[in-house]
Amino acid sequence: MGRRRKLRELMGAIKDKASQSKAAILCKLNTNTLSSSSSSSSSSSSLHLTLLRATTHDPFSPPNPKSLAALLSFGLSSRATASSAVESLMDRLQTTHDSAVALKCLLAVHHVIKYGSFILQDQLSVYPAGGGRNYLNLSNFRDDSTPVAWELSSWVRWYAQYIENLLLTSRLLGFFVGSNSCIVEKDREEERVSSLLNANLVRETESLVSLLEEICKRPESLGLGGNRLVIEVLGLVGKDQISAMNEISVRVNEFNERLNCLSFGDSVELLGALKRSEDCEGMLLAVPNVKNDLVEGFWGLIRKMKTKVGKEKESNNELVATMRVERESFSESARFGDRVLRPSDWVRFSSARLAVNAFHLSTSQSCAR
Repeated sequence: MGRRRKLRELMGAIKDKASQSKAAILCKLNTNTLSSSSSSSSSSSSLHLTLLRATTHDPFSPPNPKSLAALLSFGLSSRATASSAVESLMDRLQTTHDSAVALKCLLAVHHVIKYGSFILQDQLSVYPAGGGRNYLNLSNFRDDSTPVAWELSSWVRWYAQYIENLLLTSRLLGFFVGSNSCIVEKDREEERVSSLLNANLVRETESLVSLLEEICKRPESLGLGGNRLVIEVLGLVGKDQISAMNEISVRVNEFNERLNCLSFGDSVELLGALKRSEDCEGMLLAVPNVKNDLVEGFWGLIRKMKTKVGKEKESNNELVATMRVERESFSESARFGDRVLRPSDWVRFSSARLAVNAFHLSTSQSCAR
């Protein structure tokens, strides 16, 4: 088994070397060609070489930071170049059968979300045009070539699901959760949240909570405890986790200001989201360099708000029950009142005889009811 793994690693290294050498030669040839038609071809060859260097077959090492930086640099020029970079990255992700390559492609996508330029992020946000869940189409990914590859396959499936969830949440919020731009515009975000309708605020909170729930579903690292590639993935996800918790805190604080004006339905949905969030406690990542006081403060805020919303819900339930009793009592009184002749039911005629007949007619109709 160990020999098979070493053989596969050697084959992967050879394949990487051959692919990168071929791409480097093509890039050099296109660069040396002076024709105007070679400009796009040269850029494409350079992109291909950069992508190969960032997504090698090594199952233990994360992508080289220089290679990732070079890949992100394609978002600093034209929109067409950024679009080509995203499309090439996605094509490699969809066509590979190697778990290490797939995981590194997903890691590169995550870097675009977190550190990419606006143009690069914009191209990622509209890819594909339909969007939706499981659009990365990796829920059935399997690489059984080695035990390590098989275990990495579960990480590919989970990471793809997480990236999809992250993109869906980001589309709903209108910005990429955890990105540098999100952190810089914190004050503006709090102002935006304060202007949201209650229903939209609940929807955003539920989406952010679902992101925490997805983090809790990460695979067990039985044989990958010291794998630097997996550690790199968890490092980025951990940063997103802190960002999501901060965004939830902003919305919970806003709900605290609106508690008395929440509808019964909004209170029920918010209480459900808070309970789901509380269920994640103890299952999330232990993020380094984050003070325990901040984390404990978050869970304290969730518990406090859950108690308040719960009491408000009970108060609303009692109010609804009281209104129902009063309505039923009023309905019964109304039904009883129909049996009693009121002066307004009399019909005035010029003749006293006709008035008496009308009185008898009204009385018989009331008894019939």
